[in-house]
Amino acid sequence: MKVSGKVVVVTGAGSGMGRELTLELARRGATIAAVDFRAETLAETASLVKQAGATISTHTLDVSDLAKVAALPAAVAKAHGHVDAIINNAGIIQPFVPISKLAWKDVEHVMAVNFFGPVALVQAFLPLLSKRPEAHILNVSSMGAYAPVPGQTVYGASKAAVKLFTEGLRSELMETKIGVTIVFPGAIATNIAANSGMAAMAADSDAASKFPTTPAPVASKAMVDAIEANKPRITIGSDATFMDRLSRLNPVMAANVIYKQMKSLLS
Repeated sequence: MKVSGKVVVVTGAGSGMGRELTLELARRGATIAAVDFRAETLAETASLVKQAGATISTHTLDVSDLAKVAALPAAVAKAHGHVDAIINNAGIIQPFVPISKLAWKDVEHVMAVNFFGPVALVQAFLPLLSKRPEAHILNVSSMGAYAPVPGQTVYGASKAAVKLFTEGLRSELMETKIGVTIVFPGAIATNIAANSGMAAMAADSDAASKFPTTPAPVASKAMVDAIEANKPRITIGSDATFMDRLSRLNPVMAANVIYKQMKSLLS
């Protein structure tokens, strides 16, 4: 599905990967319904999109608020008439602590944003998407769905849930005109730590500099390319691609490799 002239909903559009996705869609002639829980950063994204000459509406809500998610399709349809695609990009990481030290409220919050949010968005928008000549759903998972990261056990579980949910969804929609893509990014240069409420970790540039990252604009281009090519599955970054292969060939070795690289983040 070519995105030019299409209406695309993007969650987490206020910053990071979501903002880059929004700008990439704008460059390709799409109309965007931008969703984020921060009104201020969402307004900044909207300003950038308008400077690029594209059309955008903004919708301030937390994707874990199921009542507001249920009302979102009507708001987008009112603004733009219809919806052609949704990108479930919004996500948070957990505090970098072992599961024995992870507060239950953090477990619930990670699952609510990373898994229940995308499921709710898909359920809410499917009736509108099914009316279009062609449509698309892109869900962002993570390399952590198949390569366990110490201190991110619940985050990995939430993204593994997104993986299987998206694969099952694709099977259910196989004979429809709705394409489905699952994305596995590796380390991407965004502000996800700060957006997850971990300012101290986000400020630790020394720790962060040890791990190579893929620039967010590169990742966003790959995601929109995947929509336009109707790819069912992509990995982003050499780290995600390598670990994808290794985790299937030797999952124990893959876990050991990740542990050696990432264990310092637990200290």
